[in-house]
Amino acid sequence: MKNKKILVTGADGFIGSHLTEKLVEEGYDVRAFVYYNSFNSYGWLDNSIYSKKIEVFAGDIRDPYGVKEAMRGCEIVLHLASLIAIPYSYHSPDTYIDTNIKGTLNVLQAARELGISKVVHTSTSEVYGTAQYVPIDEKHPLQGQSPYSASKIGADQLAMSFYRSFNTPVAIIRPFNTYGPRQSARAVIPTIITQLAAGNKKIKLGSVAPTRDFNYIQDTVSGFIKIMNSELAVGEVINMGSNYEISIGETANTIAEVMGRDVEIETDDIRLRPEKSEVERLWADNSKAKLLLDWEPSFGGINGFKRGLKETVKWFQETDNLKHYKDAVYNI
Repeated sequence: MKNKKILVTGADGFIGSHLTEKLVEEGYDVRAFVYYNSFNSYGWLDNSIYSKKIEVFAGDIRDPYGVKEAMRGCEIVLHLASLIAIPYSYHSPDTYIDTNIKGTLNVLQAARELGISKVVHTSTSEVYGTAQYVPIDEKHPLQGQSPYSASKIGADQLAMSFYRSFNTPVAIIRPFNTYGPRQSARAVIPTIITQLAAGNKKIKLGSVAPTRDFNYIQDTVSGFIKIMNSELAVGEVINMGSNYEISIGETANTIAEVMGRDVEIETDDIRLRPEKSEVERLWADNSKAKLLLDWEPSFGGINGFKRGLKETVKWFQETDNLKHYKDAVYNI
């Protein structure tokens, strides 16, 4: 693989930037597909220590011609480009269809035409909806409880259809709730950290009862690389989760403990999902990843979660990093 060029779509984002840097660090030849903008910003790659070693292609995942051009000369595509904010999907669902489904189609069609050796498509645990049984394995029914999750179900099914119809070498990675440095403030852990870092003793959250399976960024990245290098992953959907379940309320208290703060939680109505849209429980069965990929989380269990939170808090508390976040604003 290290002699083959790898394209990472969504390389300017949270997971994508960490993955891109790790690939470069390990000696891979990487082309980073970033979202074109008039500021000529490469997102989180702007200040990367590896910036001179990364070939950057600025474009739009919704543009089939640009996507095909970005993929030309590559052997592997790690497809992460996506719209992921659930609240924003409530009032702009059309954008999610264009980006998540049509964007994935563009990658798959170009992969078919160019003879790409492997496409790793990024799914999400949100496609499962509220758990019907736990832990959630890859055979769990899919439930579109938000326009975002519905768009990702569509993208996942499209990816598998290309594998079944055209033998396109597709593997699907399904990360549970990844967290860590650089994560968007639309996610709950940065929301909690930034409010506490601003000195607030009372923080605003939505529902605190739902549970999540948080996966530290290093574990998610290692999962991508394992899937990329495994022939056994082709045609498979593989969960990436810590196999540790914790509620949002308990998460807030754990973060406060790590930061040495007291915390009081205030329910903010605008942060609540519509009742039938809230995913009440997520808990990953990661046995398939262990079996096929020899992957397991390094930050598992409560102790691993606290270690990951310490690293995350450390990053967010640095002034140059915290200035990118607006703790007083609800980020949808």
